[in-house]
Amino acid sequence: MIKRPRIIFLGTPDFADISLRRLVGSEYDVVAVVTVPDRLVGRGRKLQPSAVKRYALEQKLEILQPEKLSDPEFLNRITVLRPDIMVVVAFRILPESLYTIPELGTFNLHASLLPRYRGAAPIHWALLNGDKETGLTTFFLQRRVDTGEIILQERVAILDEDNLGSLYTKLADKGADLVLRTVDIISQGPVSTQMQDSSQATRAPKVGNDERRIDFSESARQCHNRVRAFAPRPGAFTLRDGSQLKILQSLSGEGSGSPGEVLSFGDAGLEIACEQDSIYLLSVQPEGKRVMEIDAYLRGNPMQVGDRLG
Repeated sequence: MIKRPRIIFLGTPDFADISLRRLVGSEYDVVAVVTVPDRLVGRGRKLQPSAVKRYALEQKLEILQPEKLSDPEFLNRITVLRPDIMVVVAFRILPESLYTIPELGTFNLHASLLPRYRGAAPIHWALLNGDKETGLTTFFLQRRVDTGEIILQERVAILDEDNLGSLYTKLADKGADLVLRTVDIISQGPVSTQMQDSSQATRAPKVGNDERRIDFSESARQCHNRVRAFAPRPGAFTLRDGSQLKILQSLSGEGSGSPGEVLSFGDAGLEIACEQDSIYLLSVQPEGKRVMEIDAYLRGNPMQVGDRLG
């Protein structure tokens, strides 16, 4: 049993930042933070630190930003810091030479109930598939990505009104608590783990424009789930007269018509026919413009029943 283990935290976005904040606010000793190098972003191409780095700077923690995780100088510094545990949240794939350094092991927080949704985009795919439940898993790292022995899991309901933004926030918050509980278990030892059943594994690869593009030849439910899976950012989209139109909020309807056909418009929204049933568009963002409610959009971009999207 180690009462106050030395921890190195590895992470990048705000999803990871929440877990780091909980660890720093606890009794544990965070001796260093590993995050990605600063990136050039925006029209001004200014260097932007990760969310994890910004908080680490506030707390005056040691920050390591290696270009390569196998760099000998970086690995030597990790060894010198003598971590008991390394915690990984929303970071890169670690080489074995790195994750085997801590005496008590390295664990990862993953935003699904493994072995379901192994991969980079578990939250997106849970919404794309219309799941009613997802969850969180902490597991010890091993060579094959997302296949290590499970330490803890927590189930999380997906509500009908959830989208990427709300589910991301919910999982990040609950995940931070799971990270603390996992550190407790590891530091107190011994750890009882559970092997993953790889026969039940599903994949959650990176998502791109193919997944974001709404295909009205799908059912209304599938189109609506696609909207949820990318709202509020980066937004699912369709095309109108060759220009991208993001759809950020929608509802399923029961209308019928040719896929992509405008069926009606009014207080309920702009109704578009799908292969099965219809979808009401409630909030959109035309290319190069701000987000707007559908009635405001239609005032400046009128449509008629029988017009088509897609």
